[in-house]
Amino acid sequence: MTPRLSLSELFPDIHPEWILAEDGDLIVVDKPAGLSTHAPEAERIDDMVTRLRAFLRGRGDAEAYLGIHQRLDRDTSGVLLFTRRREANAAVARQFEGRTVQKTYVAAVSGFGDRPPRGTLRHRLVPAPGGAMRALAETGGAREERAARREERAAKREDRAAGREDRAAKREDRPAGREDRPAGREDRAASGVLAITRYRLLERRGDRALLELRPETGRTHQLRVQLAAIGLPIAGDPLYGGPEAPRLLLHAVELRLDHPATGAAAAFRSRLPAVFEAWLAAAPADPYAGGVAAVERAMREAAERRYGIARAGDTTALRLVHGAGDGLPSVSVDLYGEHLVVSLFGAGDGEPGAPPRDLVLDAAHRLGAKGVYLKARPKHASVIVDARREEFAPRHAVRGEDAPEEFTVLEHGLPFKVRLGDGLSTGIFLDQRENRRRVRELARGARVLNLFAYTGAFTVAAVAGGARESVTVDVSRGVVAWARDNLAAIGADPAAHVVVEADVFPWLKAAAQSDRRFDLVVLDPPSFATTKKSRFSAASDFGALAALAFRVLAPGGRLLACTNHRGIARARFRRHLHEAAREAGCDVVQMKDLPDPVDFPSEPGAESHLKSVLASVAAPSARAREGAPPARAGKAAPPARAGKAAPFAKAGKAAPFAKAGKAAPARGARRGAAPARTTRRGAR
Repeated sequence: MTPRLSLSELFPDIHPEWILAEDGDLIVVDKPAGLSTHAPEAERIDDMVTRLRAFLRGRGDAEAYLGIHQRLDRDTSGVLLFTRRREANAAVARQFEGRTVQKTYVAAVSGFGDRPPRGTLRHRLVPAPGGAMRALAETGGAREERAARREERAAKREDRAAGREDRAAKREDRPAGREDRPAGREDRAASGVLAITRYRLLERRGDRALLELRPETGRTHQLRVQLAAIGLPIAGDPLYGGPEAPRLLLHAVELRLDHPATGAAAAFRSRLPAVFEAWLAAAPADPYAGGVAAVERAMREAAERRYGIARAGDTTALRLVHGAGDGLPSVSVDLYGEHLVVSLFGAGDGEPGAPPRDLVLDAAHRLGAKGVYLKARPKHASVIVDARREEFAPRHAVRGEDAPEEFTVLEHGLPFKVRLGDGLSTGIFLDQRENRRRVRELARGARVLNLFAYTGAFTVAAVAGGARESVTVDVSRGVVAWARDNLAAIGADPAAHVVVEADVFPWLKAAAQSDRRFDLVVLDPPSFATTKKSRFSAASDFGALAALAFRVLAPGGRLLACTNHRGIARARFRRHLHEAAREAGCDVVQMKDLPDPVDFPSEPGAESHLKSVLASVAAPSARAREGAPPARAGKAAPPARAGKAAPFAKAGKAAPFAKAGKAAPARGARRGAAPARTTRRGAR
């Protein structure tokens, strides 16, 4: 059974309240933060232009024409104007390119100090590393400024002479007006492009202030880089050193121009988002103090940011809310077809600071799901003796109807079995969706090894991508059977794609000693894990584990290594991998950090919970393993027969790599993308 993706009303093409004005010539929208004006990649569907066209087609407009004259950065919100008829383009283009359109923004900054309440910023902008810009003070005086303006006017005349004056009328899909991208002789000048912005202090409370900004030029990142240049970077702008905030606090509040049909003055204004006032007040806000309605609203806003995943049509499981990254700390909400799974972190008996359980569950149920399941995850994982106990993971839905005991969800079109009422884990870790897509792309013709494989989701992706053989290793008999079911569902040949019940450490040691080699190894261990005879902690044992994994890589092979241990920073994780490669005698030719899916945003100011690195190796320079025979490059032993335990060591019968006996989370609670500050894997 594969349920449809429910809660479709959470993912409309356009929310009606976004439309500020519309007539036969213009449509003006209030773009939310996080939404690109125009798709950066052709296959993307979650930009404003694509969504607005889909909305217009849904209303019966087959052509859904939009003329694009203006753009806003993805993280800037506010007024965005499009033409609806080609005949309106020329008049609008002349105003944007002639800079007679008046744009007004509001930005939040700190440290305004004793600066004048009004002023003008003049800089020359030049490119800087990392996609940023750099502002150079404009010090030449009036003569140089007049010369710069003459140069700009001359460049415009050149552009018009080249037939580019009416580009909007000729090219429907123009990504931005010319005032928003390099054009003309002055933009090629070594001294940079001229940027002029007028500012006015709107309100100030203590060290924080709101500024009104009116740019007279339109340059890449103009407002952001100019404010940063005078020591006032915008709040929520890490690229230019802004103070922490829930988002980039820059909003296009007003746009004024002459209407293209009548010539009458027209003004379009957007209300300043509530987050600006909250930041200005600098009061620690309790996101749960507003009751069920406020929490439901926050959940719906978070769901909106998942539009691209939900509407792609090939995925029916995703994260709707990811803790503090979506403004609801210690809460995650996952969508599985027609049901939701709510995880509450720090929710052990008597633990302070846990989110209000009934309030969160009621808000989630109001989103429209058939049923809501609960996972209560105490701050201290050692209290979980049995992850299937009702106090941690009730077997039945706590709101609405039960889901089938087992059903199938889709991820990029691939089927995976899930069980929502079977302990703290459901059968798939949603934060690895994009990494599984990468494995699928890399797997054609490869020999793939999936370690700590859980239910084998990475192997399913590899087989779908054309892997010629694979080995899937996990110590838990229950999830090994589950992995076989997932592989059988896509028709994987069990003789070529073997699932092994074994402890990973001894299995890897035996594999290396037997010259077993793989082209692609997936290493995604829990933060903590125990077997009958061993105990693993990513903080202390990941390096040794990675060295073993490098030893079974074939020349030119790749290792996808992941951890969501919050105590391991990304830089430290990379060091572990470099040291492990040296120990294994591997020459790493590339080590690439991989981004998280968009439905797992980081807490503002914090590093992502999941660190993923793709390491590529050349031919090993030496065999660091003492006494090991030289590897026979490229030779792979035939796959073990399906159903057997580890082909090189008996399952579970291996020397422990840490003394057992201390309490640790049960297997079912081992992972999770923890919105709360916790290192246990069950928070995933």
